[in-house]
Amino acid sequence: MSKILVSDPIDQAGIDILSQVAAVDVKTTLKPEELIEIIGEYDALMIRSGTRVTQEIIEAGTQLKIIGRAGVGVDNVDVPAATRKGIVVVNSPEGNTIAAAEHAIAMMLSMSRHIPDANASVKRGEWDRKTFVGAEVYKKTLGVVGLGKIGSHVANVAKAMGMKLLAFDPFISRERAEQLGCQLVDLDLLVQQSDYITLHIPKTPETTHLINAEMLAKMKPTTRIINCARGGIIDEQALAVAIQQGQIAGAALDVYESEPLKDSPLKSLGKEIILTPHLGASTTEAQVNVAIDVAEQIRDVLLGLPARSAVNIPGLSPDVLQELKPYMQLAETLGNLVGQLAGGRVELFNVRLQGELATNKSQPLVIAALKGLLYQALRERVNYVNANIEAKERGIRVIETRDASVRDYAGSLHLEATGTLGTHSVTGALLGEKEIHLTDIDGFPINVPPNKHMLFTLHRDMPGIIGKLGSILGSFNVNIASMQVGRKIVRGDAVMALSLDDPLPDGILSEITKVPGIRDAYTVTL
Repeated sequence: MSKILVSDPIDQAGIDILSQVAAVDVKTTLKPEELIEIIGEYDALMIRSGTRVTQEIIEAGTQLKIIGRAGVGVDNVDVPAATRKGIVVVNSPEGNTIAAAEHAIAMMLSMSRHIPDANASVKRGEWDRKTFVGAEVYKKTLGVVGLGKIGSHVANVAKAMGMKLLAFDPFISRERAEQLGCQLVDLDLLVQQSDYITLHIPKTPETTHLINAEMLAKMKPTTRIINCARGGIIDEQALAVAIQQGQIAGAALDVYESEPLKDSPLKSLGKEIILTPHLGASTTEAQVNVAIDVAEQIRDVLLGLPARSAVNIPGLSPDVLQELKPYMQLAETLGNLVGQLAGGRVELFNVRLQGELATNKSQPLVIAALKGLLYQALRERVNYVNANIEAKERGIRVIETRDASVRDYAGSLHLEATGTLGTHSVTGALLGEKEIHLTDIDGFPINVPPNKHMLFTLHRDMPGIIGKLGSILGSFNVNIASMQVGRKIVRGDAVMALSLDDPLPDGILSEITKVPGIRDAYTVTL
């Protein structure tokens, strides 16, 4: 009989499901060394945020088939180590959707009617009605930043309350936004016209301090902001100043740049701000939901069925995983690259398997390419299970083709993304067993391995371009690791691919495109 270890407290409903297929041990006070000592006895491990599943624990788990995280994030699990061992890692990406959406709505209404301060006033024995005159949300404009599952639910509830809806999400089609009753607009227009702004996006380098002093200055003095998504999306210092100076009417925050919230100017503000201690997922129902969701997936995997929310490669045996892993990494890397080159919202995605690769299993490679394509929008929320679903929800049409006649390499993969900003393509191949090389960018032949920080330019093949570009990068203290030019004809159009040791600082792309002969420049982080 299979054995399952539960190392963090979870709802009894989850334990009951696990008990249907295995012997369940609940041990919630294990030290890392104790977990390493006993994990070899178990076929499955179920955790929450308290247990950190390191590579050492995974290596010791010689019988482990699945690790289940009862929650959204899996940052406390070494997913690459689990993947190498053929262990499925699952989470519950939708278990707290309703809880988080309802908390955002509750924060909006509480802020509008000053409920926390009014409650405290009455409990102090006061009866001060004039101080707590509020505002109605009916017929007000709500700006929803991020129309994923949580943002969509907030939009549906707000629409039922009679609110007008604006939305900003560069990865959602206009048709999808209209289905939700939202007018899709750019972020500047949203912040200028909204009475309320609610954030439902991941924290990424692009979204860090998305709401900053500049954005706050564009808002109406009656605007109120809600953030139940991720800390750091709002510049908290700038927010405090904006509220103190009356630039905006208030804010309600559940998440912060540093948690728990310690010394912060936000604490000194009055009834204009509401602060809660990261309660978005803290409902009885959400805790039950995530326990049931993950327990069901563990049960299914132990019964030989696929998991529905795997964050690595679901349901593949270790031998198949070992065979496909290099090609899936190739597909994911190329998808990430072409997604950044395309920018904006992708509408059409072509995946072409070439040469010997045309005879391989295609579905895992297409899904891996989609996972890479969507990574900039969804980060850790996109995985090998939901990539196809997320692409469909965003109106991305996927076309798969095969061309065994291409013989430049034993096998190569060609991806082409067409979106609101144009069309870009990238081709790559494996050299040896695992070494990925980019072999073509937008139809220009090159041969470079991908690098964490890369810069691509479209330019005229003419003397002096390389030197001028190198001078600009040097003036910004950016070091070039390697550089290659791809061209079709002498002094025609060309592409330059540079691998950099450092990320590009703000403002450098505009300087690069000022160089005569350089038509476009794209920065990519892999």
